[in-house]
Amino acid sequence: MQGAKNLTKGPITRQLFNLALPIMGTSFIQMAYSLTDMAWVGRLGSESVAAIGAVGILTWMTYSISLLNKVGAEVSVGQSIGTGNMDDARRYASHNVTIGLIISLCWTFLLFVFAHPVISLFKLDSEIATKSVEYLRIVSMAFPFVFLSVAFTGIHNASGFSKIPFYISGSGLVMNMALDPLFIFGFNMGTAGAAWATWLSQATVCGLFVYQLKVRGKLLGGFPFFTKLRASYTKWVFQLGLPVALLNSLFAIINLLMARTASIYGGHIGVMTLTAGGQIEAIAWNTSQGFSTGLSAFVAQNYAAGKKQRVLNAYRITLKMTTLFGLFCTILFVFWGNEAFSLIVPEYEAYLSGGIFLRIDGYSMIFMMLEITMQGLFYGMGRTVPPAIISIGFNILRIPLAIFLATAGMGILGVWWAISITSMLKGIVAFIWFRALQKRILS
Repeated sequence: MQGAKNLTKGPITRQLFNLALPIMGTSFIQMAYSLTDMAWVGRLGSESVAAIGAVGILTWMTYSISLLNKVGAEVSVGQSIGTGNMDDARRYASHNVTIGLIISLCWTFLLFVFAHPVISLFKLDSEIATKSVEYLRIVSMAFPFVFLSVAFTGIHNASGFSKIPFYISGSGLVMNMALDPLFIFGFNMGTAGAAWATWLSQATVCGLFVYQLKVRGKLLGGFPFFTKLRASYTKWVFQLGLPVALLNSLFAIINLLMARTASIYGGHIGVMTLTAGGQIEAIAWNTSQGFSTGLSAFVAQNYAAGKKQRVLNAYRITLKMTTLFGLFCTILFVFWGNEAFSLIVPEYEAYLSGGIFLRIDGYSMIFMMLEITMQGLFYGMGRTVPPAIISIGFNILRIPLAIFLATAGMGILGVWWAISITSMLKGIVAFIWFRALQKRILS
């Protein structure tokens, strides 16, 4: 296979680790941009953390939309490689990049123009809201870079070269970590400094991907970044990626509404706890997502090649790894929640509130790992609808459940328990759904 790795032969465990570890690192790095901003801004106080935390939910939504082309590329390119059709692999690569750029420009325009009404949804104090609007407008101008980088990442993952996105994204993170304190404190730019540091870092990452693909190596034998869209290829990309993008975008929207609920019952401390706590939880989510994405890329090639026993073996190995990691996260969050949160926001009231959130959320970690593993398995087989239905259904349930528990006397704790309970249910239902389909699709 020219410019791609064949995953249909060879030791399964080693291939999974070779795929998953760089993807895991890349996922962690993508999350670490917001976490780094939040950690440095946390030194300015909980109000500033609430300001960028609100935008963090919109950044999450942006990445969720970009998953249309990440998953679209991982599955369409991966399955084309699995069947030995490199011409289709190149065409799908070009389509995913082109679609990603078109969507990103439209999304950036909407967020920049409507920044004020969007931020007003969080019910923040006027001073905090002003900081949020400024931060949103700056980082939104980097979103086209984000979409292109995510599409390039998906193409590399599908081709079996997951280390390259890891190295490139890592370079951007190192740059962001260096620029944050310089812009925030050295140039006295405050939250705007964190936004500009992120903008420059994301632009650099995109530039490195372009250099890698055009100068350093000819992935898939070389393919054009932008192409005239064909209906059949575009339809398949959307069919694969749209359910994933929708479920993750809806998740972000629900989190926005949960932040509004947290603001009602807990003020800016409630918003800060949800957003900063979500970033800490994202360490677990994005790290384990590496195993899921690795499984997805592995399954895409082997399922298309008809090697279903390799698919089952890979699923079992991945499930064992994610379960162990989930157990570690549960212990960390339940017993050292305060200490973990204080690394982000050292303010006493803030990390006490955050510690409670992490303890409650910690009980659902193993179930979250179960959901993530099933997600990668379904995606690799091209069945992106079941995870979407599960995620959408139980994420929507969070809002009425949070309001019910909060008004029943639990207050802000009801919001945290609504998040934990629905995470448990998602993992259980995803596992049952796969088991019900297993004989029909893998026999």
